[in-house]
Amino acid sequence: MSHDLDPNQDLSDQLHELLRGAPEGLSEYQLIQALKAHHSTHIPHLELTDRLVLFRTHFLVFNALYRLRDHLNAAGQAQLAISPLCVQLLPYKPGTTSSLSELDPLRDYYLDLKNLRDTTEEDVERLLASFWTRMQGSEEKLAALELFGLHNGSQPLSLAVIKQRYRQLVSQHHPDRGGSTSRLQSINKAMEILQRYYS
Repeated sequence: MSHDLDPNQDLSDQLHELLRGAPEGLSEYQLIQALKAHHSTHIPHLELTDRLVLFRTHFLVFNALYRLRDHLNAAGQAQLAISPLCVQLLPYKPGTTSSLSELDPLRDYYLDLKNLRDTTEEDVERLLASFWTRMQGSEEKLAALELFGLHNGSQPLSLAVIKQRYRQLVSQHHPDRGGSTSRLQSINKAMEILQRYYS
């Protein structure tokens, strides 16, 4: 994609532009890097190693993605698949609009800017801690699948699919590539759990 993003565009328009240039989809990480490369003024230009910065950047991007999805659906232009590992524009299918927005707690969460304003560093720590608690408790399988972005059942799960996703995540979040050690530990822990269920 050779042209630059218009700095005056809304964040959801900038994301739309980036996704149009990548029909195979982009991960959340790739979208954030592209926005930074294009000097988008809508996200913090700070190191993502700070957990609160990471949370805020993630929240702003997902808020814009859900707004974009609603807009594209209402206009009958396209559908937008949203997950941290792959955000992708898909052909519009009539009749799916109402079912998309009816029951989507994630959409409600990200469209409520109070969640962005009111989340503190301690809250982010708690969110991460609760993830770990679930990883060690009865919900460990679901927590691990959520971390891998495989919990929505859009594809049949096998150990091969899980291993492929694991490799993608490891290369994406490796500290040598600017990822965090704690995130990598979470990914390894999730893989350990899923191996028990899918071997």
